[in-house]
Amino acid sequence: MNPQFWDNRYAATDFVFGTAPNEFLRACADAIPAGPVLCLGEGEGRNAVFLAGRGHAVTAVDQSAVGLAKARELAAVQGVTLTTTVADLQDYTITPGDWAGIVSIFLHLPPPLRRQVCAAAAAGLQPGGVLILEAYTPAQVQHRTGGPVTTPELLVSLAQLRVDLAGLGFEIARELERDVIEGSAHTGNAAVVQVLAHRR
Repeated sequence: MNPQFWDNRYAATDFVFGTAPNEFLRACADAIPAGPVLCLGEGEGRNAVFLAGRGHAVTAVDQSAVGLAKARELAAVQGVTLTTTVADLQDYTITPGDWAGIVSIFLHLPPPLRRQVCAAAAAGLQPGGVLILEAYTPAQVQHRTGGPVTTPELLVSLAQLRVDLAGLGFEIARELERDVIEGSAHTGNAAVVQVLAHRR
């Protein structure tokens, strides 16, 4: 899924994944210490705007310039500011020890890149900083209510994430089925993995 794919998808006037934050992120937001937050694969900005509204200095990274333009528009409507960076995560540097929180919501990457980004995210947290992640598991191919079900190698299990995020302390680590109602692109019962982890 290259930038043009996402630019075309985000070109619609509506927000493909809605404007409300992800439910798991909302539930875990109090765990993020005061400080800067990095949102990876942030798209149209719903999660970044929510966290900016809670007082965090938020940087939203995505490969789609169209998506991030909508993120800035949403931020303006909500009366908050974001730093946005158009970048491929293959090339984006997560500076070690910089972030109070790193957020990855339904960011599905090829396994080698996922491992690279997870390792960089774990190292990018400040001591006591937290990672909040939700993604679709391989069982999502049975639901087909969102996610890259035609490329199942992009889906991820909890067991894989425990390896990819080795060194972090896991506070929440679970696979479950839940209703995901987030815009037109995520709607219905889904198989997900949820992680809340901290840097010791």
